[in-house]
Amino acid sequence: MSNRESNDQHVDSLSSLYTFNPKALWRQFKKEHFAFWMVCLYFVIQYFDPQEIYKRLDFMPWDKVAIGLAFLALPLDPCRRWVRDSTNVWMTLFLVVIYLSSALAIFPAISWQHWFAFLDWYVIYFLIINTVTTPERFFIVLAIFLLANFKMAIFGARTWIKRGFGFVSWGIEGPPGFFQNSADLSTEMLMFAPIAFELAMFVKPYVKRVTYWFLMTGSVAGAMTVLGASSRGAQVTLAGQAGWMAIQRKLRLKIVLAIAAAVLIGWHFLPAAEKARFMRSGTDQTSVQRLDYWRAGVKMIEQHPFLGVGFFNFAPLYALRDPNHLFYGKPQLPHNIFVQVGTDTGLIGLFIFLVLIYRNLKLTSEIRRTCARTRDAPGFAPNVARGLALTTWGFVIAGQFNTVGYYPFLWINLALTVALANIVRQAAAAQAPVRMHRTALDRSPTFAPGTLDPGVTSAHTRASTPP
Repeated sequence: MSNRESNDQHVDSLSSLYTFNPKALWRQFKKEHFAFWMVCLYFVIQYFDPQEIYKRLDFMPWDKVAIGLAFLALPLDPCRRWVRDSTNVWMTLFLVVIYLSSALAIFPAISWQHWFAFLDWYVIYFLIINTVTTPERFFIVLAIFLLANFKMAIFGARTWIKRGFGFVSWGIEGPPGFFQNSADLSTEMLMFAPIAFELAMFVKPYVKRVTYWFLMTGSVAGAMTVLGASSRGAQVTLAGQAGWMAIQRKLRLKIVLAIAAAVLIGWHFLPAAEKARFMRSGTDQTSVQRLDYWRAGVKMIEQHPFLGVGFFNFAPLYALRDPNHLFYGKPQLPHNIFVQVGTDTGLIGLFIFLVLIYRNLKLTSEIRRTCARTRDAPGFAPNVARGLALTTWGFVIAGQFNTVGYYPFLWINLALTVALANIVRQAAAAQAPVRMHRTALDRSPTFAPGTLDPGVTSAHTRASTPP
């Protein structure tokens, strides 16, 4: 099959997927390999959490089973690809530093109790980037991610509406697991809403109006969940994402007005008690406790600059050193991703962590630049890359007030970004030989009709040439 025929098939299959037609998605899903099916199953388990809904299913660790089966089947997957990216090296270095820190920790036993906290994401990262290697596969995974988060967003928005847009101290609790805590649910909505918005903007010409508004409703419901979840850090982050979205879209009047209206409406419906919490920021008990955590964390990093105090050693060490500053009865994590990683792994680990965040942002820019000069790049890639960049910033800003360094937010986002960058690079590489061939043709000498190449003399010409 020629490159042109293959590209035409990709365009046809992607166009059908852009409609979000369940039959088209299912047909494409059935064509894929078992290894990819298991990756999709992992996303379903991670975000839908069916074993919590149907307790009869909760008799084994389904997520680890799906990951194990995916790795066993991966060598037989015809679309598998060892993706080369410098991010892989930094991920491996971060894992090594975590285990060195655990071995040299102040409380090694506590560190080894959490030995799987990052290894889990390390394995999943490599599984995703080496399995999700085609535009069709990426779009299917993205559809699962959006649908699962849409479910959580609608639940959160409905809960807030039922309260009459009122305030409760515990916010909105999500499903059991990574998103149960109100602040963690808010962070997940910050990872979802921008991608849903950007994808809705892209597929608008392909889908029915009801599907377009379905995606936009998910984005709005995600924002409502953030407003109702009583997490000040997440609410500040949401405002920042909205402003950056307007800037990225070159401050189009329609977008600016829509975002301004959304901000005004959100502030109007924000409960009075939540507005009062903003006014007390820095002086209320929650703020004072976090400030104490941050100061203690910085001091720990100063005293143990290279590898930190040990993986997950912050809480027990804080309780030992500052027992009189436990306002909530027991020590918590430091409520800041940089303090968390810095105390866990020292300045070495913190530097690697910052590089991984930088790689995520750099790759999203690379994806958009490559798409601009690559005709056969998947059409959704620039929009999704813009959404992935916004979600990365959402993680960074919200992470200044929450301890989510080893939650799925950054690591799933990073895996999707690297996978999409690989797909776009493949499209650019496939287009390069065609461009070189056309350039060679353009540079070949041309002659007037009816004349011969001066470097070639026909037998007839030689015969007819007088001596």
